[in-house]
Amino acid sequence: MQATDVFLAILTVSIWGLNFVAIKIGLRGLPPILFCALRFMFAALPLVFFIKRPAIPWRLLLAYGGLQFAGQFSLLFIGMKLGFAPGLASLVMQLQVFFTVALAVLMLGERAGAAQIFGAVVAFAGMGVVAAHLDGTATVLGFLLVMAAGLSWAAANIVTKQIGKVNPLALVAWGALMAAPALLLASLAFEGAAAWQDAAQRFNWTSAGAILFQSYPTTILGFAIWSTLMRKYPAATVAPFSLLVPVAGMLSASLILGEALQPWKITAGLLVLCGLLLNQFGGRLMLLLKTARP
Repeated sequence: MQATDVFLAILTVSIWGLNFVAIKIGLRGLPPILFCALRFMFAALPLVFFIKRPAIPWRLLLAYGGLQFAGQFSLLFIGMKLGFAPGLASLVMQLQVFFTVALAVLMLGERAGAAQIFGAVVAFAGMGVVAAHLDGTATVLGFLLVMAAGLSWAAANIVTKQIGKVNPLALVAWGALMAAPALLLASLAFEGAAAWQDAAQRFNWTSAGAILFQSYPTTILGFAIWSTLMRKYPAATVAPFSLLVPVAGMLSASLILGEALQPWKITAGLLVLCGLLLNQFGGRLMLLLKTARP
């Protein structure tokens, strides 16, 4: 990769890692589902007035918006609102890689290799370390909700496979447009008008900054850079940069929010990263070892 593209890839994963801090800050003044709705409303507008809707069935667009945006992020935001730490959330969300493999096996008939299965075992051992150190019912529920957010992301990946090749920016903008109204209705139903009034009274520049950071650098800029790099280089060259998201997430949470990096968090992070590395490179390593035998 060219040096400028390496910089852009690192910038993107750094933004995505820092995003977990932005979520935590935004949740101080906004109810989680309303916060999520505002993120995707601004991500969709005004882009949808300038970009044509992807030429795909409405059911797939609705499924993409519902799973990739409404489902994933409402679960994530609620989980973090319940006290699950942003650094750990950035780590747990990476389970989507293994959930995607499992769903592809169950729904698409794909086969999981030995390295992918072993990588999943190692990564889930890291989740066991996290679960063993949770304190309080709310935090345990938050952990389960963040895991469910990863599962929603994985389901969206399967939908994306069914969608095929489309303009990725159009898919994001129109998918966000599909998600925003449903999230607004869900917020009104479950959080209530009183929560909206309270959020309006407490709304400040910090809340506005958190929403705008979510909408534009995280959703629009990050996705635009990532999709450009994926088109320019082989997926195997670009995809490993996503391993840096939990690193950026845990470091930014530590530096900005003072989230402690205890030894057990580092151990859990290393296990998940090792599992991801096995998933990404294990098959090729085993092939190299086989071909190297006399």
